Amino acid sequence: MTDNAAVEEEVRRVFSGPIDFLKSAPTLEFIPEADMPEIAFAGRSNVGKSTLLNALTNRKNLARTSNTPGRTQELNFFEVGDPPDFRLVDMPGYGFAKAPPKVAANWKRLVFEFLRGRPNLRRVLLLIDSRRGLKPADHELMDMLDEAAVNYRVVLTKADKLKDSQLVATKAAVGEQSQRHAAAHPDILPTSSETGLGIEELRKAVIEAIG
Repeated sequence: MTDNAAVEEEVRRVFSGPIDFLKSAPTLEFIPEADMPEIAFAGRSNVGKSTLLNALTNRKNLARTSNTPGRTQELNFFEVGDPPDFRLVDMPGYGFAKAPPKVAANWKRLVFEFLRGRPNLRRVLLLIDSRRGLKPADHELMDMLDEAAVNYRVVLTKADKLKDSQLVATKAAVGEQSQRHAAAHPDILPTSSETGLGIEELRKAVIEAIG
């Protein structure tokens, strides 16, 4: 079996098996033990993290979604496999301008401290709205990930909302900016939870990152 075929087989096994919500952690003292690999989803508020996580796992309501920016305020952990092989982590969105300053500061502290101090974190999937591109809050997180030597990959969400030419241009622009960051994966992955664009590629990226 070729390496690619082995990855595809692992993707089928993993994402057709059990995937269950484990717990929410409002502060770091509530997070699970660092006893298995984790893949974290990070991004600005309302970028579509929960929706993409549901599409990735082929579940409708695994992660709670909301049209209200900033709804996810805790670290949400999901176990993949029985017994679990790894965890997915849905992180609080950042950069929500209308959030009270104290709330925004707490979210930022929770996210950043988790990313800096999680030894079993294999990769961060940094979600960027393809219609918006990279914003200052994204660059701030990317700088922190570089400093902490946490590997991450940029995933464009809502790619179906752009014309093909616009998507090509956005991918190129985001890719050029990402090259300035030492810990960034070189390939940008466009996705759409609505059409399924890039979802299978994202599943392969998760499996490859877990190793």
